Amino acid sequence: MMNFVEFTSFYSIIRVNRYYLAMNKGKKRTIRLYKANLQVAQAFHPLLGIVEVVLRNRLNEVLIAYFRDNKWIITEKTGFMSDPSLTYYEKWSGKRIINDFLKKEVMKVEGNIGKAQKTITSHAIIAELTFGFWTKLFETHHYKLLKGQPIKIFTNLSKGIGRKEVSEELEKIRRFRNRINHNEPICFVGNRVDFTETMEVYHSIMNILNWIDPELVKFTFEIDKVKETIHRATKI
Repeated sequence: MMNFVEFTSFYSIIRVNRYYLAMNKGKKRTIRLYKANLQVAQAFHPLLGIVEVVLRNRLNEVLIAYFRDNKWIITEKTGFMSDPSLTYYEKWSGKRIINDFLKKEVMKVEGNIGKAQKTITSHAIIAELTFGFWTKLFETHHYKLLKGQPIKIFTNLSKGIGRKEVSEELEKIRRFRNRINHNEPICFVGNRVDFTETMEVYHSIMNILNWIDPELVKFTFEIDKVKETIHRATKI
């Protein structure tokens, strides 16, 4: 095992300190916990990948049908993504707000594709858009502009579950995904080692997959290692 001096020189004492204190300043245990955190993050990647791909593909299918346009992601830059209602004045400050996040995200992707000297197509744009783009479709304003079409991808919603609950689960997943991608710890609640919040995200992922189609949950059985990886991590 890498010695503690080397470890902190690579990862910085500031980043390591939280793990160090949680392990009562046990140096070997600190390194093991840091690795365990990485392993749990690694275990989530297949599930996050499934959610992202299925979500965007299903939403694309629903919106192609709704707009009757295979290229809606391009043409709707001047459609619902530029709706006048997305520009408003903030009540408390009087500041003019333009909620053009979706349009900007599409334009940014088009720019990146162009810089790579590739052909700008709907398929290429769909594949490159962020997870955040798709979750925004469930926020109240965009959802209303789309006449509630996004909820159609969920064919197995329980009674009482609607846009609000779906949006909250997706937002929880999105924030967690960003934490992993920025190498932030997911093994703490406060300053103690606790995977409760991480398990809540796991359940959110399972909820989203189950609400889309229970077969997706079954598909994860052989690749889902989250619970056993967390169990090992708690034994450090």
